[in-house]
Amino acid sequence: MTLILKASELQALADMPGTIAAVERVFAGLSRGTAVQPAPDSLLLPSSDARFLPMAALSEAEELASVKLLADIPSNGAASLPTQRSTIMLVSQLTGETLAILDGKVPTRVRTAAASAVATKLLARPRSTTLGLVGAGALAVAHVEAMLAVLPMRNVVVWSRSTETVAAFCDEISCYGLNITRAASVREVVEGSDVLCTLTPAVEPLVKGEWFQPGLHVNAVGSRPRPDHREVDSAGMVRARVFVDSLATARAKSGGLIIPVTEGAMGFEDVEAELGDVAAGTKAGRLGDEDITLFNSVGIGLQDLAIGRLLYDAALDQGIGTHVELNN
Repeated sequence: MTLILKASELQALADMPGTIAAVERVFAGLSRGTAVQPAPDSLLLPSSDARFLPMAALSEAEELASVKLLADIPSNGAASLPTQRSTIMLVSQLTGETLAILDGKVPTRVRTAAASAVATKLLARPRSTTLGLVGAGALAVAHVEAMLAVLPMRNVVVWSRSTETVAAFCDEISCYGLNITRAASVREVVEGSDVLCTLTPAVEPLVKGEWFQPGLHVNAVGSRPRPDHREVDSAGMVRARVFVDSLATARAKSGGLIIPVTEGAMGFEDVEAELGDVAAGTKAGRLGDEDITLFNSVGIGLQDLAIGRLLYDAALDQGIGTHVELNN
């Protein structure tokens, strides 16, 4: 039987601390060779700006294969539709049975924030207390929850083009008792942060490397997986020690890396390591308090597999979802 899980059902099942631990495990598995993560292809037609990305993964430890199909359709915004939608399929590695089909909205948001938390745990200064957010939507809310799971954050500095979005964000995180500053500029956020998360669908960079302070850790998260989109300028990528979720994926999809390499500002060989290498203990993370580190987060299928396993198991335990016999 295949379990079908809707977004409304998944929201109640999501567990941030558990997802952080699971994502760290699959990152380490990728480094150790017990998980497989090919770079996703982009499926597109010359007549449209829409892109479809099949994100496949396989994990020995989780006994799962998974595929998420991500639809990235910027023109949906004009019709008040989501610009990104996705569906995740979980398949038993042992039997080939389709175990579950999940709407991708909640899993993608939670696993993205969880990956940033893993990077922050491994790369940021352990006494970091101020979180900076460029962008204030649902992903920013998830990042606050994720960062609090790994560091003793007391302060949040946030900026968004929309004052209404910032106000809603501040209301939603008020339960955490944090000191919240509404910044007047991106520069104010960058210069005042111990840990910076960029969470916007920017095409041109909003963040300049000249604003980076010694000791800063950056999670560059928001840009679409397209080679001409980025949030951080080339100077920022050069100043930081850069880590990636998957070098193959970053080389194919990440404008944050592709553009400075094309400009000659850096090479792909300047990337320090994949995050899984740090999680597995085979590569060094932060070397000292003055280090500037940056996690270039594109997003990989193993993250979807990791949270998919957690959500599937929780749904079975709690009797949530709809069972369907696909083979009938």
